[in-house]
Amino acid sequence: MELTTVWFLLIALLWTGYFVLEGFDFGVGVLLPVLGGDDDDRRSILATIGPVWDGNEVWLIVAGGATFAAFPEWYATLFSGFYLPLFLILVALILRGVAIEYRGKSDSPRSWDRAMFLGSLLPAFLWGVAFANIVRGVPLDADHEYTGSLLTLLNPYALLGGLATLTLFTLHGAVFLTLRTGGDLRARSAALAGRLAVGALLVGGAFLLATQLTVGKAATWVTVAVAAAAIAGALLATLRGRDGWAFTASAVAIIAVTVTLFGSLWPNVMPALDPANSLNVRDAASTPYTLTVMTWVAVIFTPLVLFYQGWTYWVFRRRVTGARVGA
Repeated sequence: MELTTVWFLLIALLWTGYFVLEGFDFGVGVLLPVLGGDDDDRRSILATIGPVWDGNEVWLIVAGGATFAAFPEWYATLFSGFYLPLFLILVALILRGVAIEYRGKSDSPRSWDRAMFLGSLLPAFLWGVAFANIVRGVPLDADHEYTGSLLTLLNPYALLGGLATLTLFTLHGAVFLTLRTGGDLRARSAALAGRLAVGALLVGGAFLLATQLTVGKAATWVTVAVAAAAIAGALLATLRGRDGWAFTASAVAIIAVTVTLFGSLWPNVMPALDPANSLNVRDAASTPYTLTVMTWVAVIFTPLVLFYQGWTYWVFRRRVTGARVGA
């Protein structure tokens, strides 16, 4: 297998990990004003992600760095053409991080709760918009320069993609809260997860169907079916009180959706509306020497990072009850 293929798969893996782990962070933030009936509830909700949210964002940093090093032309085209949406995502992530850290130190925590909600809602929606455009294709010239505008990115298919990721991440957050909280808060989270699963199945199904009919491959029909079955499984497991299985199923749904998108993208990394101007993995890749060095670094350090993050989740695996965030 060529190193360009290996690194395309590794970058897809990094984005998958980011969406699975950060996805429930986004969902928790979106649900904060919905499930946070009083201040104690809101503190408990935030306590579920307090020890892990910043570690989850490392996946995004590594994915961006790997793209820059392995496929510099892809990175350049993507970040120049999608500058404003990516800038808004960055601002939202900063706002969300500040809200988590400073909520307990403020005399007006509700202001930080609103910041947390907005800082979670925007990325959950905009990541879907961005990836939908990447998979569908954008206007590029012969030099692989983006020639469209912001309105070009806000096409119906991309907006549907944004709604799909928003509903799926919100479902993931509700299932995570069902797994990590107890009492009335857990019951309300489970009830909401059931309703969100129906919405995710409808909106996500419409988006994946549109993807398959426009740019999908024959093989990705399998992952579309897996995504639909996993969402249905999350609903069934939630109704039966099997919280661990419900969270696993929602994670599998996100994995299947991400695999569908990257599977539809291959062998391009930045498709153009004019296929002659599309950027593929070979044209966008760094030199073989650079990819070889990166591969050795990844082989050495990736298991260490995975072990540390897995240990963190194991330490903070118990349900949150009566949490005092920032106290």
